Amino acid sequence: MNLLRTLIATALLFPSLAFGQDDNTDFVPLFNGHDFSGWIRTNTPESTWSYQDGLIVCTGKPIGEIRTEKMYQNFILEVEWRHMVPGGNAGIFLFADDITARGVPFHRGIEVQVLENAYGNARSHTTHGDIFPIHGAKMVPINGRGGDRAFPTENRSNPSPEWNHYRITANNGEVTLAVNGKVVTQGQQCSPRKGYICLESEGGVVQYRNMRIKELPETPVPVEEIAIANRGYESIYSGLDLRGWRTRDTANHTWHSRDWVLAHDSPAADRNSLVYDTVLGDFGFVIDFKLNQSDSVFALELASAESAEDHAPILFYTTANQDEKLVIPGQWNRLEGEVIGSELTISLNGQAMERQHTLKNLSAKRHLTVTAGGPIDLANLYLRKID
Repeated sequence: MNLLRTLIATALLFPSLAFGQDDNTDFVPLFNGHDFSGWIRTNTPESTWSYQDGLIVCTGKPIGEIRTEKMYQNFILEVEWRHMVPGGNAGIFLFADDITARGVPFHRGIEVQVLENAYGNARSHTTHGDIFPIHGAKMVPINGRGGDRAFPTENRSNPSPEWNHYRITANNGEVTLAVNGKVVTQGQQCSPRKGYICLESEGGVVQYRNMRIKELPETPVPVEEIAIANRGYESIYSGLDLRGWRTRDTANHTWHSRDWVLAHDSPAADRNSLVYDTVLGDFGFVIDFKLNQSDSVFALELASAESAEDHAPILFYTTANQDEKLVIPGQWNRLEGEVIGSELTISLNGQAMERQHTLKNLSAKRHLTVTAGGPIDLANLYLRKID
């Protein structure tokens, strides 16, 4: 009995020993214990993530992610997590790009699932530590079911509000997951296999503690297997409200914050604009848009806060019919570009646009302005400064 008490006490004081992981050398914390230095709030505001009594707490709102400033290739990652609400959803992403993928609030990468048991198990998923590629990433699963998702060989996850321990090992494109002390899920041939580590906010209130990493020796990796590195983009939409933006017309109630989607609804003939408060110099931008009706209109402009719409230099304008070869009606499109001085370059869905030109009538106090007619959705609104 005394021996049992000793073992239990040791497990509580030294959880890594309880899980058979007695090599504590070269591990470093991924969080400093009091703020989010070393992490980027990719598309979630400050209120989504906080420290409470030494724990990292995620509200689950809005849907989105936070990522490391540093890229990782080969490593051992340990973390303890628990959901505070039954049926909660979250995840840990590996080898992620710098910003989220087109038309979704998540990065391209390899996801290690963090689901609470009450979410339910099905043939398509479990709540005990699935690993799978997402939004353009690739992986060959071990213990798969015909797709690209790796399933655990045992059900070892504890229900809310109990703690769970994950040990994720990534080495030369292979990923293994130990749930509460035993390896149960494996994948190989990951692409990318070097990138950022992310924590996911997806509706569930989830807590983390004791998150640490041990880097392993790097192995040769082709350039195409490395995620997109940091380009300096910052999100300009909170996912919770229209903070940082204002409408031209104070009576305008056609723009709505719907979690990670910024939505507009009005007849196509009724054009409405949102002005980003910050004055811009040279900048780069990314905006995803979806035209939800055949006559929907979307325009991106550079205007002074007070100027009329028809005097603003237009960066991009489209309807579902105008650019049918590039714009995909009813689906997400990604607009990317740069404004340097008065010169604009722009691409749509990865293809350079012919409408590259010199902008005229630029205001000294220029603001990014989005104008819509008809129902459209916007997402993944990012800006970066260009010095």
